[in-house]
Amino acid sequence: TVALLQAARKNSFSLLGLSEAELEEQFVRGDGPGGQATNKTNNCVVLKHIPSGIVVKCHQTRSVEQNRKLAREILQEKVDLFYKGEDSDVFKEKKASEKKKQEKKRRARENLERKKHFKEMLQQLEKK
Repeated sequence: TVALLQAARKNSFSLLGLSEAELEEQFVRGDGPGGQATNKTNNCVVLKHIPSGIVVKCHQTRSVEQNRKLAREILQEKVDLFYKGEDSDVFKEKKASEKKKQEKKRRARENLERKKHFKEMLQQLEKK
């Protein structure tokens, strides 16, 4: 999701808008590493989009305001994906990045095979 957020900020997709009336917001204690700083503060934001039922929990930073902003951005992407499906810019961006990753893996594999073949040829020349 974070990768999608970064991609969305770069391209500024035409996402569906959210109104505050459609949102239900709660502040809860976060979980995970952090010890006392995590256990005593309610800086984790739980945001629910009432019409779709999508719930987002954000505890990426120690700041409540930053978590609120991030939660809204994540929720906006998820709602856009929920309503638009494969026509969503978020979905298209995710597919494009997956395709790019697969192409990079394929090229790395080919390069490895070339190196292996080259080493085998060198060994054959040394034997002669």
